[in-house]
Amino acid sequence: MTPQPSSDRRIQNLFPFALASLLILGTARVFLDNLKNNQQKFSRQFERHRTVRLPIIVSDEEVIEEGCNVFEGQWVWDNLSYPLYTEESCPYLVKQVTCRRNGRPDSFYQNWRWQPHGCKLPRFNALKLLEILRDKRLMFVGDSVQRSMFDSLVCLVQSVIPDGKKSLQKIPPRKIFRAEDFNASIEFYWAPFVVESNSDHATNHTVLRRMVNLDSIANHGRQWEGADILVFESYVWWMYEPLINATYKAPHTVQEYNVTTAYRLALETWANWVEASINPDTQKVFFMSTSPTHLWSWEWKAGSDGNCFGESRPIQRPYWGSGSNLDIMGIVKDLLGHVKVDVRLLNITQLSEYRKDGHTSIYGERKGKLLTTEQRSDPKTYADCIHWCLPGVPDTWNEIFYALMLQDYRRL
Repeated sequence: MTPQPSSDRRIQNLFPFALASLLILGTARVFLDNLKNNQQKFSRQFERHRTVRLPIIVSDEEVIEEGCNVFEGQWVWDNLSYPLYTEESCPYLVKQVTCRRNGRPDSFYQNWRWQPHGCKLPRFNALKLLEILRDKRLMFVGDSVQRSMFDSLVCLVQSVIPDGKKSLQKIPPRKIFRAEDFNASIEFYWAPFVVESNSDHATNHTVLRRMVNLDSIANHGRQWEGADILVFESYVWWMYEPLINATYKAPHTVQEYNVTTAYRLALETWANWVEASINPDTQKVFFMSTSPTHLWSWEWKAGSDGNCFGESRPIQRPYWGSGSNLDIMGIVKDLLGHVKVDVRLLNITQLSEYRKDGHTSIYGERKGKLLTTEQRSDPKTYADCIHWCLPGVPDTWNEIFYALMLQDYRRL
């Protein structure tokens, strides 16, 4: 008969398994405790901002140095700290801008950082910006390029806001993101010509014959009233043809105008609204310069016959393409110099000119639908060299905007 092990022997055999189990449980407990502590730490940090308006500490490193032009500089490779968010981490991105998700094979366009000459941009801090925006409305006004700046800023701030404390509403022609505990909103308002037009419908704005009411802005203006910070943009929709149909001082008489003439008249109407409606003591106004297009590759690559498709790196030399109209930029500069209310220019044109690689190309939408395989095989016809991938170039526009807001806050 085989002898049976004693009770002590059985306990001894079980001991290593029990010890291993205890070690595993102990390790798991430490991990969970650390996770819980980190969550509690973040919750306490957010709770302090939610319940009490704390003064924002702005260090010397976060202030743009005197005399430094943040719009002049170069793009440097930085795959350690960029991108500032991902497509997966931001649930509010639309298909038009999610290039990687739509099949773009490279992600290099996400890893470039704008480095001004002679100074540094502060690292974007979502909680600081939300504190600056506490009890305020920030509104972006313009076309789909401006909507990308709105989308970018929403992605930059939303990750620090707990679920249930943030929301995105679509109330055409507006999109409204709310940070409930800060009583703050970031909004977008569709107005591709700034003044009123027959393309003002937020979703159904493709028309056979564009028509602009150059001296009509009252309906838009009523929607803008009460916004504490307004960021305007209007360019690409003017560039469809050299001439544009418009009314001016005779609402029932449509005439053809040279685009630059029409643009000046429209901006004069807008400037009059700003002077009559904005309180410079309580409101801030910005105007964003031309967002460049990259439609013809021969402009940066002699002898080529393409566009932005297949580009994966910025232009690393002095460059100015035909996608940025100097006459339009001159009109903006002239009008902002004469308007009686302080309107600051977000001069993103030159820094964006270098970024031939940042457009959605064949990895976006056309008329609300992703490109078909057949369309993607013809990038010369279908590549979108106007809109930008996200994460991407519009994030830098917002980093500069944040730096200016931070500078203003410190001066208070």
